[in-house]
Amino acid sequence: MTPPLSWRTLETTVGLDALPAFHRAFLTWRGVEGAADMPLRRVQQRVEAELNRLVQAGQATRDGEDWQLAPGTLDTFEAYGALGAAGAGHAGATLDG
Repeated sequence: MTPPLSWRTLETTVGLDALPAFHRAFLTWRGVEGAADMPLRRVQQRVEAELNRLVQAGQATRDGEDWQLAPGTLDTFEAYGALGAAGAGHAGATLDG
């Protein structure tokens, strides 16, 4: 069984410089309109809201300041796939491919 993926670990893997674009891509993937033009603070708020929606849908769990995403949750998220993340699913996974 594949363990869940830590959202915070994923953000660390993406890196600080690429994180705003990654977050905007996540919001667009989730169907949030206008993500490309959203102020950065609003982007972060919406990312957390979308993660909480994944919790409500049973695709993630909240773990303090982190979210544990169920295996397969991000499979259709192109920016996640571009990280070479296929098969890297646990909190300590590296996504270097």
